[in-house]
Amino acid sequence: MNDDAREHVANAIGANLPFLRRYARALTGSQSSGDTYAIATLEAILAEPGQYQSESNAKVALFRRFHAIWTTSGAVFGDDADEADITRRARGHLAKLTPNTREALLLHTVEEFSASEVGAVMDIPSDEAQELIDIAYTEMSHHVSGRVMIIEDEAIISMDLESIVTDMGHRVTGVARTRERAVQLAEEENADLILSDIQLADNSSGIDAVNDILARSGDRPVIFITAFPERLLTGTGPEPAFLISKPYTEAQVKSAVSQAMFFSSTETLNA
Repeated sequence: MNDDAREHVANAIGANLPFLRRYARALTGSQSSGDTYAIATLEAILAEPGQYQSESNAKVALFRRFHAIWTTSGAVFGDDADEADITRRARGHLAKLTPNTREALLLHTVEEFSASEVGAVMDIPSDEAQELIDIAYTEMSHHVSGRVMIIEDEAIISMDLESIVTDMGHRVTGVARTRERAVQLAEEENADLILSDIQLADNSSGIDAVNDILARSGDRPVIFITAFPERLLTGTGPEPAFLISKPYTEAQVKSAVSQAMFFSSTETLNA
């Protein structure tokens, strides 16, 4: 491969790598395990760069290489030494899910692949991919309901999130627009899940608010919503298991909330 070709491959991978790491993190439930799979994917591409170059969609090609490794390795989930109890309990739930449904749902909702692209990534027909997505929605909808706190400073967005979460059968404990109010709300009622924006009304940080709450009330699933997800997916520190990009879709929120309720090793973040 000549230098121009190498640069083209590097640029194509670089643009999509943060999103592969996000997907791997959510899929495995572990930042370290997710990154291990991502690194193995890069090594596989470097070993056979011509095969990667032959595909027209760079993101599909990258995720396709990841899935080839994921499936041949036996789809091993993370096993961090400091793994939260909530993640250990989640493994029992995961074992009950139809094989490949979580992968298909994450690819379709969080990474916004079409059913045909999901099929290309997973090396299955598009109609089979759509069937897996539909099954995942059905199985996730049967999961136990819980209490959700929303940290969001924009009224229209917070109302939309509250509507989506409520329609799913969950109860919203309250909406906070600032870090201080979020901590106060958490002390008033314990939530099973936190859905948080990053930048809040008084220029405080949703990340700081979440860290304060987790330090006081203990571990629980957290979903962050941000217009700049790549800023939290740098590989330089702890990262959220579930990260939704703005503007989000209803399907993305439902997918993340359903999975986070039973599969998340929440880790504190540094702003």
